[in-house]
This record gives sequence, structure tokens and C-alpha cells, in this order.
Amino acid sequence: MSRKKITHPKKTTNAPKQMPKMTNDALHERFVIGRHPVESALEMHRDANKLFIQEDSRGAVIERIIAYAKEANVPYTFVPKMKLDQMAAGQNHQGVLLMSSAVKYASLNDLFQVAQSRQEDPFFILLDGIEDPHNLGSILRTADAAGAHGVIILKHRAVGLTATVAKTAAGSLERVKVARVTNMVDTIEELKQRGLWIFGSDMDGVDYRQWQATGPIGVVIGNEGKGLSKRVSEHVDEKVCLPMIGGTESLNASVAASLLIYEVFRTRHPLT
Repeated sequence: MSRKKITHPKKTTNAPKQMPKMTNDALHERFVIGRHPVESALEMHRDANKLFIQEDSRGAVIERIIAYAKEANVPYTFVPKMKLDQMAAGQNHQGVLLMSSAVKYASLNDLFQVAQSRQEDPFFILLDGIEDPHNLGSILRTADAAGAHGVIILKHRAVGLTATVAKTAAGSLERVKVARVTNMVDTIEELKQRGLWIFGSDMDGVDYRQWQATGPIGVVIGNEGKGLSKRVSEHVDEKVCLPMIGGTESLNASVAASLLIYEVFRTRHPLT
């Protein structure tokens, strides 16, 4: 006589499910993280669903954040630090998170409209494969400070607008339009047709102290390790370099970008 196999019901548990760990991209789809990014997002009337504040947070910045939230009719609540830690998934939230829609990328036309609204010649920064989110955030911050009309980044093989980028930009992401393109060479050619002169940062270029940074221009900054890609290098109108007499072989991408951006600023806003 064969024995009938006896099966036992699986044990169930009522333990709460843990939130899956999210990437920076996924985080930025849901949250703006940190005091200054949140303050800027609310000040610039970015679409937001709810504001979370650590229950023991105090200070002038927190007061301004709450005031902006009230003005925009964004509901807010005070929560324990543990809850913010879980929601931020390792990011330094500084006691503030804003549940918000994702930052929308701009079009090239949007960037031109910024220049037109200021009645200025267009000035764009093109990033040819920047991969470090801290570099992108720093470049956005400098672009904002110097009055650039927009930043253009690659869609593939480059960093996008992540939570780390927003945090490093310290609110500038809300003020600087960022366009994302699939092909940098095609974009350069389109900008040329629309009247821009394109300069690439390259050690084989002219000393930036001799650079005539006037008129409608775009400045291309290459990848942190490889510099400008070969095809991009072949399509820029001119190349400029930052001379170095010390022992270092290259500068950080965001530092190089900052120097060139402010050379444009110096040319456009001379001392009187």
C-alpha cells in the first residue's frame, strides 16, 4: 500500500515588508532631499505632494521651508528621523524631504528662450559624457552663479539628474534648465546652424587667457577620464586649454568647467 504524501501549509507572517532600496535615479523621481534643494524647489513652485520634516528640526531655513510650503498649499508633517532615514535610503537628508514629481528635462528651444528673455547672446555648457554626479551638480551650481542659459547632457553613458546631483547643486537645479540629448555631435551641428560658435576644452587648444569668449557660444567639457570624445573633438569650432605648470596632468572636470564658465562671465561683464 502506497503512502499518501502529506503536505503542510506554508507558514505566514505578518511582519511588515521592508521598502526596497532605490537607486539615486529612483529616489529623485520621488523626493527632493536636503534643506537647500527643498527650499529652492518650493520657492520655484515645483510640483510637490507632501513635505516631511524631522520632528526636532529647527532654524531659519526650516522656517522658510515651512513658509514656502504654506504659500504653495503643500501639506507638511513632522516625522521621526528613522522614517526619513528609511525614505532617503542612505542619502543625507538634513531633516527634510519633499515628495515631488521628477525634474523635467528641457528642450534646446527652452534654453534659447532663457537667453531671449534676458536679451543676451546664448551661452550653453555641453557635457560630453560626465559620469560623476558630484561633478554635474557642481557644474550646475557654477552655471547658475555665472548666468549661463542652460546645460546640455547626454542621455546615455552619462549621469542624469539624480538625487546626488540635486544635493550637490544646492538648489541650482531648480534654476538652470538642463536638456538631455542622444547625440552630442548632432546637437553641436544644430547649435552651429542656430548661430553658436562651439568651443571644446582640450589640452591642444589655445590658452584660455587668449580666448575671445564673445557672442553666442557653447562650451563643451569632456569626460572625467577621457576628455572630449574623438567625434566631438572633430566637430567643435575651436579648442581652448587651461595651462598647467605644476605636476598635475589634468584638472577635475567641474573645476575646469568653472574656470571656463567664469572666463565667459568676465568677458561679458567687464569691470567698468
